[in-house]
Formats: sequence, structure tokens, C-alpha cells
Amino acid sequence: MRLFFTLALLGSLAMSLPATAGERFTVLLDWFINPDHGALVVAKQRGYFDEAGLEVDLVEPADPNAPPKLLAAGQGDVAISYQPQLYLLREADLPVRAVGVLVDQPLNSLVSLEGGAVAAIADLKGKKVGYSVGGFETAVLGQMLEGVGLSMDDVELVNINFALTPALLSNQVAAVIGAFRNFELNQLSLNDAKGRAFFPEDHGVPAYDELIVLAQEARASDAKVQAFLAAVERASQDIAADPQGTWQDFIKEKDGLDDDLNRLAWKDTAPLLARSVALNADRYRRFADFMVERGLIEVAKPVDAYISAQ
Repeated sequence: MRLFFTLALLGSLAMSLPATAGERFTVLLDWFINPDHGALVVAKQRGYFDEAGLEVDLVEPADPNAPPKLLAAGQGDVAISYQPQLYLLREADLPVRAVGVLVDQPLNSLVSLEGGAVAAIADLKGKKVGYSVGGFETAVLGQMLEGVGLSMDDVELVNINFALTPALLSNQVAAVIGAFRNFELNQLSLNDAKGRAFFPEDHGVPAYDELIVLAQEARASDAKVQAFLAAVERASQDIAADPQGTWQDFIKEKDGLDDDLNRLAWKDTAPLLARSVALNADRYRRFADFMVERGLIEVAKPVDAYISAQ
């Protein structure tokens, strides 16, 4: 009888434990692991997810466009994406919301080579500009061109399919749009070249969050999601306080991370990571208006259609 009551008590205690204890938590990444994901990796390596009761898997995508769709289908707990992409996802009625931010400033840039034919945006007239993804990238380019009295008709677009650095080095194009300021500039330097970057937010494009965390709209307030975000924020603050120490944690995640490009990119990325995962509603409202103005979406939805309540 005593054994029966002991087992019953243990069962009762187990049922009263937090639902998040030891639970698997799948993060669908936007790309292969790189310094942009620094806070995710450091939180994992330093045991912050474990302390939150989460067994976190960081899943690199076979198709970078798939994670938000997989998330909406219930095949992950959160997905990493981009603020500009969020508006397109919601335009397509995908039931996802932004719940936090990893990089709270643009990384996207227009890049040319130092010493080349493009020393200013106005120099792009009559030149070839490489891009990888039509839509947002070309809309950003259009806004930047209009600021110097040019239009998209004044340049020739060339789809270079993510080969931004090789296209510049081979002079296939005079500039590229969509280059990340913390990566492509370092790739150029490793090839004994120097890039000149023009930042969209300095040329008429509203500031936006580059890397964000998405959740299913029905689960945006789940305790698991909130515990995950708290751990990420803690790791991001660690990186700001100790970039070199956290770099050592980052490179433990998997083989191949400790290379020259990641080392340089980590140095440039650490100051760009969001200190807080909280979202700025005004920023999301303003950028929705920009997406409408550039013809990327038809109508701006209320801000709570894009971000979860903070």
C-alpha cells in the first residue's frame, strides 16, 4: 500500500512540473549556421536553453524559402526569417507572426569595388547591377536610385544567383544589391579586394529588422516560445559583453565554423545583434507602408497582423 501511495505521489509531482521541462524545440533556420545566428548558438552552447527546459535543435534548411511554410504546417516551433519577407508571408495569409528579433538593423547593402567605376550611387547610370532575389532587393535598389535622380531604367539588372562576390571580382557587374555588410565585404577582403558599401537606410529605405523569429500565430504567446526568446536575449547580451569568449562557444557548434570568413564576420556581426528581442511596433508599421509604396504588397495590415503582442 505504501508503495502504491509513493508511486501515486511521484506521478502527481511529475504532472505538476512545467510543460516545457526537457521538451524538444525545433528552430528552422533561414540559412546554414553563421554568425548571424550567434545568439542561438551561444544560448545552446552555454546551456541557457537547457535551463529553460528546452532541448533545442537548430535545423539548417535544404531550401531557404521553406522554413516559414514548414512552420505554418506545424513542422517546427519557430522559424528564422526577415522582416521584409514577413509582409509577403502575411500577404499570402500564412498564419505566422514575428515574436522576436535577432538582428535589429539592416544588413542588406549595395556594394561596389573600391577603385572601380562606381564611387557614388549616381555612377550606376548605364551600369550592370547584380541581384539574387527579385522583389525586395530590386525595390530597395529602386528607392536608392530615385534618391539620386535615377530609375531602374538607368541600370541593367543581372541575376547572379547568390554569387555576389565572384560577380564583383570578375567585373561581371559594377555593383551588387543584397550584399550583407558583415559577409560580402569580408569575402572581398579575403580576396585582396575592398568593397564600398551603400546602406539602404541612408538612402531613403526605412530601417528594419534583418533577422527575426517567427512563430505560428496560435502559439506566439506559448511559454515555450517565451522561454526560448529569454534565453536568446541572454546570449545576445553575453556576445556584446564578451565577443571573443562567445566566439569560442560559437565554433563548438559544428565542424567548419572556425574559418577566416566566419572569424571576420563574427567581429562585424557581434555589435549588430539585438540586445533585446522585443519588437518595435512603429518600425513594423512604417515598413509596411514602404512595402505598399514599392508595390510589393497591396495593402498594409494592422501591425498586430505582423507581430505578436509585446
